[in-house]
Amino acid sequence: MNQTIELLQNRRSYRDFDENHALSKEERQAILDAARQAPSWMNGQFYSIIAIEDKKIREQFVEWNPGNPQILKSSLFLLFVGDLNRTKMVSEAYESAYPIDESIEPIILATTDAALALENAVIAVESLGLGSVVVGSIRKYGKEISQLLELPDKTFPLFGLTIGKPIVEMKVKPRLPENTVVHYNKYQPYSYTLIEQYDQTMEAFGEARESKRWSQKFADYFAAEPQMITDRLLQLQGLLK
Repeated sequence: MNQTIELLQNRRSYRDFDENHALSKEERQAILDAARQAPSWMNGQFYSIIAIEDKKIREQFVEWNPGNPQILKSSLFLLFVGDLNRTKMVSEAYESAYPIDESIEPIILATTDAALALENAVIAVESLGLGSVVVGSIRKYGKEISQLLELPDKTFPLFGLTIGKPIVEMKVKPRLPENTVVHYNKYQPYSYTLIEQYDQTMEAFGEARESKRWSQKFADYFAAEPQMITDRLLQLQGLLK
């Protein structure tokens, strides 16, 4: 097995970092360069990355996200932003229409591009012998973050990435059975017993931060009344009607 495949198959999320460890400028630049080289639809690159080094800003993020104290304790925190402001500028330069709020398609494009850049950054971090964890809960405070960081119209914060030197070793988390995720030629139905087996696998794995069965966690999540936080932010930012 080559080193890249081995790296990908052994990726783990880390939440405990050496607070005194500093990334070199070369390491930071390598991570950012790798992120920017990710695939992008039509090479549109519909995202921006904000490297947040200011301690006070990070403290505010932790105040909003108390379950993610690593935002402050990590060596570097990157915020990935869906960015359709750049193409707005292009449309204005060409004096062409920009009906960005009439379809969900531009939002999907920006989210996909940002996610691909994020994953490139994650793998770059791993290759440097460092660790990271993705922070998705920042979307709960998308409006406040947009104001704090002075994000322009037609942009929206998506997820963060904390990066640092791990101080607690983590095990590789089991994934869903392959037959529930990978299909050949057409979607193949599968038995719910495979999900029940995965519940048992995750219980045996014994991750301390999980208080519910995998299946129960998502049954509860999708049964809850939608908060519409992201919808309202997208409307505020001129991305949805």
